[in-house]
Amino acid sequence: MTSSPAGRGRPRDERSGAAIIQAAAELVTENGYAATSIGAVAARARVGKDTIYRRWPGKPELVYEAVFTAADTADLPDTGTLEGDLTALVQSLVEEFSAPAAAAALPGLLSDFAATAELRATIRSRFLRPAKERLLVVFDRARMRGETSVNLPTDLVLDTLAGAVFFHLGIIGEPPAPDLARRIAAMIAKGIEAR
Repeated sequence: MTSSPAGRGRPRDERSGAAIIQAAAELVTENGYAATSIGAVAARARVGKDTIYRRWPGKPELVYEAVFTAADTADLPDTGTLEGDLTALVQSLVEEFSAPAAAAALPGLLSDFAATAELRATIRSRFLRPAKERLLVVFDRARMRGETSVNLPTDLVLDTLAGAVFFHLGIIGEPPAPDLARRIAAMIAKGIEAR
């Protein structure tokens, strides 16, 4: 988060943003998505509700950011191979979806997403698009090493990686095997390798 431009109110306090994110994740884990409210998050974070609403339009966006964006801000892997990089990326998704907050948040978030096209558009533009754009460097490096073709549909590849993790952990509810990330990454890397 960045500070507000000069002359447009007080600068944002980054500590309050971190406290809000932490409070949201904790409350979802403790009480579930449905029972978590902006008021409860504000009380736990010791901020006013207005502080939250200045940064997030509502509970779904706040909870999504609190629970499902750790992998989006982690250091990009650079293992020297596409399969190694994909394994690291998938492992970060496995860890994110395996967290108690994810299990608690996912059913409610999915319900809200299904009901509101505007929310889906917000999540896509605010979180998913920037996360995907950030990962393009992994595929650019693979292309320069000759591992993939120039016309690789990276959006589809990233959707496939995330979808496999989401389905396995979020829908089926299977605990992740220690080699789950490696197996998913190996299948994807093999399927998109340059021929």
